[in-house]
Amino acid sequence: MRSIWNGAISFGLVSIPIKLVNATENHSISFRQIHTADGGRIRYRKVCELEDKEVTAAEIGKGYEDADGSIIPITDEDLAALPLPTAKTIEIVAFVPAASIDPLQMDAAYYLSANGVPAAKPYTLLREALKRSQKVALAKFALRGRERLGMLRVVDDVIAMHGLLWPDEIRRPEGVAPETEVTVRDAELDLADALMETLGEVDMDSLQDDYRTAVESMIAAKVEGGGALPEAEPAERGGKVIDLMAALESSVKAAQEARGEGAEGEAVARSGSGSVAEVTSIKGRKKTAAKKTASSRAPAKKTSAKTSTKTGTKTGTKTSTAKKAAPEKAAKKTAAKKTTKQTTRSTPKKRAS
Repeated sequence: MRSIWNGAISFGLVSIPIKLVNATENHSISFRQIHTADGGRIRYRKVCELEDKEVTAAEIGKGYEDADGSIIPITDEDLAALPLPTAKTIEIVAFVPAASIDPLQMDAAYYLSANGVPAAKPYTLLREALKRSQKVALAKFALRGRERLGMLRVVDDVIAMHGLLWPDEIRRPEGVAPETEVTVRDAELDLADALMETLGEVDMDSLQDDYRTAVESMIAAKVEGGGALPEAEPAERGGKVIDLMAALESSVKAAQEARGEGAEGEAVARSGSGSVAEVTSIKGRKKTAAKKTASSRAPAKKTSAKTSTKTGTKTGTKTSTAKKAAPEKAAKKTAAKKTTKQTTRSTPKKRAS
């Protein structure tokens, strides 16, 4: 890869000669401006407004426009004479945890390559120190006429540098968040969690630019001449009022079907309109949700168990009492019959006069 900047990393008193190369590349399709009437190219020419004539690149320099509109010429010699230690040096100023860097500050990415055999040892030393500390290095460097902030980290066996925006270049998100107060219910959060876990992880290498693919297919069809152009599916208009619970439920089911996952349980959520939506739970659902569901159902089971025990005890008591009472009644009845017979025998009959 071709280097875009040569210099050194300043690591305390250690200087590491390096070359800077781009870590990314742009694959987007570019278009030319044409005259729609005849297809001719539209080109831009650099013209001096005072002389009204085109000038060459060698005749073009830099200038700063002052507040009153006057132009102050700035030469390369003026910039080179500035007391800027980072003009040819990536100066490390601190080592910090990677989590302390706001992703909003991330800019272009570069690879740092050791420049020459003597640079291999200090380069490897810095790389291994970054690995062992599990930190990133904050650095200042100058590129394309301005001083920048950078973050050095290890990627495989290479030191990579991300250009960072200065903190005052990050705009505050004022007026961006919804101004109206919105209440999100636990049932809606449960469905959102289910959708997030169903979508799960993705292989980054499997992602591709579908728009670029479609543009290439369209261009190929035009080159062949008369070929059928790909038709776009009608896009749904935004801004429609939707049932959030139903939309989440449908999203979860669609994601499960796309991944071929089966049902392992059910979670029931009630929407704001009072209808009940049954949502199939997914593999890997959070244990806390399962515990919460189990704990919410436990009192009902306990109550039913108590009721059945209590009922069974009363029924059993009545049954056993009835069983005990039956023999006692029979015994009393039998004794009463015997007593009656004996009384009848012992009483003499009156003779007729």
